[in-house]
Parts: sequence; C-alpha cells; structure tokens
Amino acid sequence: MTIIRQGSLFDLQDLYDLQPTHRFEAVFSTIEIDPILAVVSKKALYGAPVQLNYAAMIYSLTARILERIPTIKDLIKRLKNDYMFRLDCGFLLSDAIPSEASYSRMLTKLADSDILERVQETQILQAILEGFITDDTVAIDATHIEARDQAPAKEEKPKTDPKKRGRKSKEEQEKWLQEKAEREAALPLYEKKIEAQLDSSLAELRSAVPLDPKWGIKKNSEGKNVFWFGYKGHFAVGTKSQYILQSLFSSGNLNDGKAAIPLLKGIKDGLSILPISFSTLDAGYDYPAIYEQIYRLGAQSIIAYNKKNESELEGFDQHFAPTCVREHSYRYDSYDSTYETLKYTQPKECKDCPLAQDTLCQKVYKVKITTNLRRYTAPARGSKAWKTIYKQRSAVERVIAYLKEFFQLNNVRFRTGKRAKVHFDLTQLVYNGAKLACDRIAKSISKKDRLQAA
Repeated sequence: MTIIRQGSLFDLQDLYDLQPTHRFEAVFSTIEIDPILAVVSKKALYGAPVQLNYAAMIYSLTARILERIPTIKDLIKRLKNDYMFRLDCGFLLSDAIPSEASYSRMLTKLADSDILERVQETQILQAILEGFITDDTVAIDATHIEARDQAPAKEEKPKTDPKKRGRKSKEEQEKWLQEKAEREAALPLYEKKIEAQLDSSLAELRSAVPLDPKWGIKKNSEGKNVFWFGYKGHFAVGTKSQYILQSLFSSGNLNDGKAAIPLLKGIKDGLSILPISFSTLDAGYDYPAIYEQIYRLGAQSIIAYNKKNESELEGFDQHFAPTCVREHSYRYDSYDSTYETLKYTQPKECKDCPLAQDTLCQKVYKVKITTNLRRYTAPARGSKAWKTIYKQRSAVERVIAYLKEFFQLNNVRFRTGKRAKVHFDLTQLVYNGAKLACDRIAKSISKKDRLQAA
C-alpha cells in the first residue's frame, strides 16, 4: 500500500523500503543545512572547546522523524547502540554522542530563530524550479495537536453584574461605543476580527501568533463537541503535488479562519512564481475577509458557503444563480476574466415556456464577481466545475493524515509552544524532503527507462 497515491514510478513507501543509508542520503540531500548550522553552531572563541558534530545532530533530528523514534532519549540510545545508524546520521566513530542537554540547547537556538521556516521555503522553491510543483489549486485546512502535559482545569468565567435594563441615553450609548472601540483596538492581532489581518504584513502576522497550549474544541464524526488541550497546525497544500506550501503553528483555541490570511500571504510573498488560480476551503473559512485576500492573490475562492441563519435571496437559488419567473435556476455558462463577469443562460425548462419571449425572462444574465466576492465565484457555485475543484480539498486532509501517522506530527514532547513549533517545523521539513527525494528518484528512473528504450 502506497502512502501517497500518485502516478509516479517511485513513492514514499518505496523510499521506506530502501536501505536506511540510501533513504537518509536521499532525504538529507533535500535539506539546506548550512543556514541551520550558522544558527546552532558555537560562534565565540572563548569557553569550552567545541566537541559536538552539529551537522550530525541536525541530521539525527530528521532521522528521528523518519525512523519514528519517540523521544530524544531514545534517539541517543539508538546512536549509542546502532553504529550504522550513527554513521548514517553523519557521526564519526571518534565523535562523542551528544547528551540530552546538548540537544536541548540546540532546540532552544532553533526555537529562538525562524531558520527552519526559511529552509522550508528554500526547499519548496527548489521543488518548483525542478518542475515537481506545478499546482494551480491550493487547499487549506487545520488539525488539532495534543500537548503531552497534563491539561489544567478549565477556568470558570467570572460572573458579571446583571445588565441594567432599559434603553441607554444618547450620552451613555456614545460612551459605551467609544469604550468598546478602545477595547477592540487594544486587543492582540489574533483576537481582533479577521478583517484586521488584511492590512497587516506577513511578518506581523507570523510574530503575533499565539503558541502556548490552550483548550480547543472540535466536532467529532457524530457532530458532538470534543475538547482537547494543545495546539493547532494549519496547512496550505498543493492539491496535485501534495507538497506543504505554507503552514502555521498556533494555540489550540485559535479559530481556523484566522490562520487562512497568513497562509495566503505567505504564498503571495514567498511563492509568487507559483501560478495559483484557485483556493479551496471548507465552510469554517467562510469569511468575507478571506475571500478578499484570495482575490488580492489573483485567485478564485472555492469555499463552502455557510448560511449562518441568512434568509434566501428572492430571485436567486441556493447557489445565488438567478431564477426565472417560474423559479427555475439559470445555468452557469462561462466566466469572462477580462471583465470579471459570470455569464448565466436560460434554464432548460424555459425552452417551451410561454413566457420565454416575454421581457420578464431574459435570455442571458451577467454579474460581476466583485459585486459580492462571497456569493459569486468563478466557476459559479453549484456548477460541475466548482464541485470538481472543491473535491480537491481532500488533498490537505490526506497530507495531515500522513503527517500524523508516519511523520510524528502528533508526538509533541516539549512543554513550551516555541519548542513544540520546532518539532512542527521539522516534521514538515522531513515530509517535504521525502516527497522531493521520491520525485527525484522517480525522475531518474524514468530517464533511465527512456534511455534503455531508445
């Protein structure tokens, strides 16, 4: 059974079937290690002499994820007892095996830097340049990640004084509105409304993400609320290549929708060479600000509509297609990108309708998507083309499942959110590295087959 089902000659399962030495070499070659070494290596000439092989330590952390070694303690034990594994990670027989404290100091340096994010971006750009990522559709979703620490008791909300009944005076209403505006302005960026993110830079959005483990809530398959204590991982995945293009790590209580704009801005700023035409998300991301950000990206929104107790519009169906006098829905015909206009044609039922020639029923109906980005998308909601693109959203769900089952995404062993984020970043670095290694091997095999056939 393959891990990622693609029509290539080589997949992740084949990678795991290789000898460990070849498997490690293939994945390690996709990681640019020099920038990481510049961060973690000792820079001062003073103090105790350097006796640690920092490059091998970094490779051993990635090998830990590949080999599904649960803890750093188990990793050290494996390095001591398995000489081949030790050599595969880059340690010499004369090198001292690092202690848990040494790994801890390295993780602290990585946690205080954004170097892993920058190396991931370089890795993705390399995959694009080599022609392995050609996606025009990106899918976004989030998943819960449980913390290992015991969850604290839920805090009870303090009881507030009962509201004074009756209508406020004009002065009281103005004072209340002013105080409310001041409170909202003083809130942290991720506690404000999503619209506040539109004019914030990517650096501001990245630096303001809450990382501490918190109580989160989600619905299970039965529709019941389930609580967990920990974090959330947010991913933007290429639906065809299944590479992780962007990610965000946050506290467990962060609303999924508030992570979408940072992911989209990350694609715009860091992966502008990738021609993204569509962004597909589920109904949890149905916010006007997200539609606006996707529009600014130059792409189209394929997002499930959440009615939110809204009443249906008269003269339109549930997908906002216009209806004729007899309430038959117009058919989506095409989209004019020059004028950003959707074109609808008369329903089939109007062919034999006595009102077909009447001025009440027009043959063609056009609407600009900028009239309401949330209602009007290209292709139009409810059309076959829209449904086909929306189905590609399952790619991000598969990638999350692979990360949890095969790459230890859910195996967070650190107490602080900053260190947990290091594990989160390493997980993606190894996953994308394994994908890139597989694509390179598949390309090499295909080239050899063509040469033999010739």
